[in-house]
Amino acid sequence: MQVRGFLLLLALVLLAATTEAGKNKKEKVKKDGSECQDWRWGPCVPNSKDCGLGYREGTCKDESRKLKCKIPCNWKKKFGADCKYKFESWGGCSAQTGVKTRSGILKKALYNAQCEEIVYVTKPCSSKIKSKSKGQ
Repeated sequence: MQVRGFLLLLALVLLAATTEAGKNKKEKVKKDGSECQDWRWGPCVPNSKDCGLGYREGTCKDESRKLKCKIPCNWKKKFGADCKYKFESWGGCSAQTGVKTRSGILKKALYNAQCEEIVYVTKPCSSKIKSKSKGQ
């Protein structure tokens, strides 16, 4: 009987502690938040070269802010790091041009970026002939 009461008390203490921790996070967000709702964000500008860690500047009325951001070093420069696309699989190799093509449909534009709805990418055809090895 006493063990059950102790476990119940312990559960209530843990519940109260997690509830209090959640309140602190919400209050902190409200302090740091801005009343302005119409933020305009610029592109992510890397600190050095053309990829890696950097920052993005935003303005809203009289306020301005900088956010940390990161441009992956394997990003498609043509599309911009803030445009996310869903690509279909690669098409067949064109004998005339020696390249294969695929298209991507815009999935998400981050920070109000100006993105094309559909993009096309090409890459050279592989000169290697893939052989399937069969296990015996």
